[in-house]
Amino acid sequence: MNDTSNQNLPLWQADVVILGSGGAALAATVTAAQSGLKVIVLERDTVPGGTSAISGGALWIPGSRRAVAGGIKDSLENVRLYLQHVLGETYRADIVEMFLKRGPEALAFLEDHTDLKYSVRPVSPDYYPDFPGATECGRALEAGEFDGKRLGKYFELLRTPPKGMMGFGGMMVNRMDIYHFLHLRSSFKSLLHMARLTMRFCMDRLRYPRGTRLVIGNGMVAALLKGALDLGVEFHLGVQTQSFLRDADGAVVGVVAATAESGIVRILARRGVILATGGLGRHSDVIKYRPDTRDDHLSMAAPKADGTMISMAECQLGAQVGGKLKSNFYWAPMSEMRRHDGTREVFPHLVTDRAKPGIIAVTEKGRRFVNEAHSYHRFVEAMLTEERGGVARFYLIADRKALHAYGLGLVRPSPGLHGKFLDNGYLIKVSSVASLAARLDIDAGTLQATIEEFNRDAEAGVDRRFQKGGDSYNRHMGDATAKNPCLAPLDTPPFYAVRIMTGDLGSAVGLMTDANARVLRPDGTVIPGLYAVATDMNSVMGGTYPGAGIVLGSGLTFGYVAARTMVEGIGPK
Repeated sequence: MNDTSNQNLPLWQADVVILGSGGAALAATVTAAQSGLKVIVLERDTVPGGTSAISGGALWIPGSRRAVAGGIKDSLENVRLYLQHVLGETYRADIVEMFLKRGPEALAFLEDHTDLKYSVRPVSPDYYPDFPGATECGRALEAGEFDGKRLGKYFELLRTPPKGMMGFGGMMVNRMDIYHFLHLRSSFKSLLHMARLTMRFCMDRLRYPRGTRLVIGNGMVAALLKGALDLGVEFHLGVQTQSFLRDADGAVVGVVAATAESGIVRILARRGVILATGGLGRHSDVIKYRPDTRDDHLSMAAPKADGTMISMAECQLGAQVGGKLKSNFYWAPMSEMRRHDGTREVFPHLVTDRAKPGIIAVTEKGRRFVNEAHSYHRFVEAMLTEERGGVARFYLIADRKALHAYGLGLVRPSPGLHGKFLDNGYLIKVSSVASLAARLDIDAGTLQATIEEFNRDAEAGVDRRFQKGGDSYNRHMGDATAKNPCLAPLDTPPFYAVRIMTGDLGSAVGLMTDANARVLRPDGTVIPGLYAVATDMNSVMGGTYPGAGIVLGSGLTFGYVAARTMVEGIGPK
C-alpha cells in the first residue's frame, strides 16, 4: 500500500469492506459472504438499516420468479419500451440491461440464502400506466413479514420508522394492514385482522420497546441483516471513514477509519470497497444539487446520508459525480408536525390520502395545481413548477367525510383522535370554506370557486381540469370501495387542511459507474477496487420514478452485481 503515513495503525483484514448497512449494502454483504469472502461492514451511524429501514420496502424487479410462477404476462421487450419512454435521453442501455438480466437473479439468490420473502402485488400499475410497455401488475413486489425477536440484540439497534408511520407509535403496518384499518368498521374480516395485530403488539410491548412484527422496509432490512449475521459478517457501528487505501497502481484496497472499539485503524479489502452510504440528501451544501427547492424542503434520507463518501471518492480518487439525469432527487410531498417540546416529525404523503375521494391540493392562491392521484414524484414536480412561478405554500384540503374515512397525513381516520394535531397547528379545522380561506390566508372567492368547480366535476365523475382518477394508477391509489375511487365533493363541514412541502426520499445523483457498479472517472475509465450502489450510484433510472420500488429494486440488484463482480474477479477496462 502506498499510503505510508498509515503504516503504524492497527490492521484489520477482509476480502470486502462495505460502507453502509441499508438494503443494497446488505444485499452485497450476503452475496459476498455466501460466496466465501470475508466481509466487514462499516456503518457511520449508531443504528443499522439506513433509509431502507424506514422505506416502504417495495421492489420493482420485472421478470421475478414469483411473477413467472404466478403466470404474469410480461416481456423484456415491454419493460425496455416502457423505460425508454419514461427515461428518454437518460436511458443507459448497458445499465438497464444489467438490471433486467440480474434483478430476478439477485432477488432469487437473496431469498434462497436468507429469510427474505417477497410476493407479487396483486394490482400495482406502473406510475405511467398509459405509456407503451406499462403493466398493471407483476413488476412491483411486496416485502413479507419478519419476526424481529430473531435478531437478538440487533432488534433494538435496528433503525426504527417514525412513530407517525406506525400504529400506536410502535406497531408496524403494511399496505394490507392499512386497507383493513380503513375498513374495520364495515368488515368483520378487517376487524379481526386488526384485533390480531393489536393483540400481538400489546404482548410485544410487555418485553420490547416496539412491536416485533416487522414489515415493509424494516422487515426487508431485518431479514437481510439476520442472513449476514448468520454468515459471520462483522458489523461495526459509529465508524467514521477517513480515507481510502490505495496500492502502487492506484487501486482501492481498503480504508482508514475511526472506530469506537479500536480507534483509528487500517482495514484492508483484498477484493475492494463498496459504497452504499445513502447518497447525499443530507449534504451540507445540498442546495447545489437541488437549487430549485425552498428552505422548507424536507427529506426522509437517513441522518448520515450526507454524501461524505461520494465527496471523498471525488476528491481523493477523481471519481465522477453525476451524469445525465431528469432529476437529482426522488421527490415526495411531506408535512411536518412541530411538537410543543420542540421535536419534529416528518410524514411522507405517499399512499394514504392524496388520491382518495374528497381530498384536493391547492396553492396559496386557492387553486388546484396537479392531479392529486399522480405518483409522489410527479406530484412534487408540479409543486416545483409552481414554486418557480412564485408560489410558497401548498395545502391538502378535506371535508369531514374524507378526513374520517382516510385521515390526512399524520392524522388518523376515525376513530383516531385529532386533539393534539389541532393544538399544535398541524391540522386546521374550520366550519366553512370562507373560514378556511381566512385561516390559510387565501382569497376566499378563489378558493370557493376552486372547490365548487371540483365538486361539480366530482358529482359528474370526471375531473376536467387535472383528470384525477383518469388512469389505472390513479384508481389503484384511490378507494376501490367508494362510488368513485378518486372523486367525491367536499361538501360536508367542518373542513380540514394540512400544509405540505416539497420533499425527497433520497438522492438520485451519485457516482457514475459502469454496468458492474464499478466507479468511473470523468474519462470513463474504472477506478479499480471501488464500487458504488443504491443512492451512492448515479440513478439507474435516470432520475425518474417508473414504478413502486425502483430505488430498492435497483439497489438490491446492483448490490448483488457488485459482490458478484468481486467474486468473479472481473477487472477494470
